[in-house]
Order: sequence, then structure tokens, then C-alpha cells
Amino acid sequence: MAGFVDKLLNLDRRWLFLLVFIGVAVPIILPIGLPVTTTGSTRSAFEYIEALKPGDYVIISFDYGPSSAPENDPMAEGIMRQCFLKRIRVVILALYQLGGLQLASNSIAKVSAEFPNLKYGEDYVNLGYKDGAAAVMKRMGDDIVGAFPADVRGTPLAQIPMMKGLRSLRQVSVVVTVATGLIGEYWITQAHQQSGVPVIVGPTAVGAPKYYAYLNAGQLVGMLGGMKGAAEYEKLLAARYPELGRFYRSTRAFTATKGMDAQTVIHFIIILFILIGNVAFMSRRAAQKKAAAR
Repeated sequence: MAGFVDKLLNLDRRWLFLLVFIGVAVPIILPIGLPVTTTGSTRSAFEYIEALKPGDYVIISFDYGPSSAPENDPMAEGIMRQCFLKRIRVVILALYQLGGLQLASNSIAKVSAEFPNLKYGEDYVNLGYKDGAAAVMKRMGDDIVGAFPADVRGTPLAQIPMMKGLRSLRQVSVVVTVATGLIGEYWITQAHQQSGVPVIVGPTAVGAPKYYAYLNAGQLVGMLGGMKGAAEYEKLLAARYPELGRFYRSTRAFTATKGMDAQTVIHFIIILFILIGNVAFMSRRAAQKKAAAR
């Protein structure tokens, strides 16, 4: 027994690294589909968008960078899919200077490919990136064209069919800010306070706690907290649209669900080795005390 305990305590850490790698890789390649319990804030966001009518406007603001993309991308893409399913007109923009526009373009290309019947300029549009987040929001509250005279392709908004009837944030049904840092808060404290536009926020898990105050105060209509929130949204989307849910699962498009599988497996491995390490340490300590007593 003592020899086995010594082997455990002196185990080459590279074996642990290998086990962690396998624990991450396998659920991503072969999703397990572990159950995900949905929270009230995620359901509120989903149901709010689900209640909108075809032709309503939703703004999805990419307010994050590449470092948080694994958490934030699935949020934006899940909400985009829901809007496209309901033929809600989606206005995409980016207010985060470090990669926000590229992430927005990537998500649009990915999700729009799943809906070949939708047309750019009629069902969705990408306004691109604009510096000075709070100032941009203030201008959009009165004049969206003033804030974004043209889309990312350089086409004046007056020439884009779906934008001809959209003048200000007051005509937008909801703003979805997928955010890291302060920009998500600006949509609440600046845009919502000025124009009354409803806001849904999708922060990283580490940034989510600060938004509960806004949620409890009624300044948010919903929140997706981190990768778990994104996985919850994917679950709600699959449950509401079963045929599409099966398609997305078969094509492994639900990246947050896969990420939660991997995260759960890793947490299990970590807890298991903490327990094994402590048991082995206490066994050695007990053996040493017994030997000393002799």
C-alpha cells in the first residue's frame, strides 16, 4: 500500500496534462450531451425575442474580443439563429475595437450560411465598427444614420431596404449586447436610459455577477451568463424548434453545449485528483506517524 501511495504522490505531471487534454478533446469531437438546467434570466431573454413579430428590429452588438470568443460567440450566434427563424430583421454592429468587427463578420458568415433564403440588406445588415461606444449609443438614440452613415460594405443606409424605415433606437425591439468590459453597461446606462430600448446582455461568466443588479432593477429583460448561459440558450432553441435542433446537433453547431460537456469533464477530473491526492497524502502521513510511534 505504501508503495502505491508513493507512486501516486510522485506521478509525473505530464500524465495529468495528457488526461486533461483528453478530457477536453473527446467531448468536443464526440459531444456527450450532458443535461443543462436553464436559469430564469436566460429563459427571459429567449422568451422576449420569441414574442417578437416578423419584421421587428433587433440589434446585436459585438462588444467583445477574441480572448472571450469561445464564451461569447455562441451567445450571438444562438440569438441570431432565433431571429432568422422568426424573420426578425437583425442589425449587426461592433463597438469593441480589438477584433469585434472580425468576430461579427465571422458569426454572420457562419449563421447566414444556414439560412440561404435570407438576403443581406433585407433580413440582416452589418453596420461595421464605430469607435467611442457611449457617444455612438447617444447618437443612435436620435439618429442611427448619423452614427453609421454606411454599412460595412460602404453602402449608404438610405440604399439598404431594411434600413429605410429605421431612424433611431426607439424603433428597435431590443438590443443584444454580447459584451466584455464596460460596453455592456453603457448600453444599459446610456442607450436604455436615453431611449428606453430594452437590453439583453451576454457577458462572460466572470463578468456576469455585476449585471444581476441591473437585472433585478428591471433595466435588463434577460441575461446569458457565460458559456453556461449560451448552452442554456441552445437548449431552449432546440426545444422550441425540434427539427432544427436535431440538425444543429448533428452538425455540431451548438458549440456552447459541447464546451459545457468539456468543462464538466475537466471539473470532474480536477475534483477526482484533488480527492486522490488528499487521500494519498493523509495515508502517507498516517504511515509516517505509525512508523515514528514504533
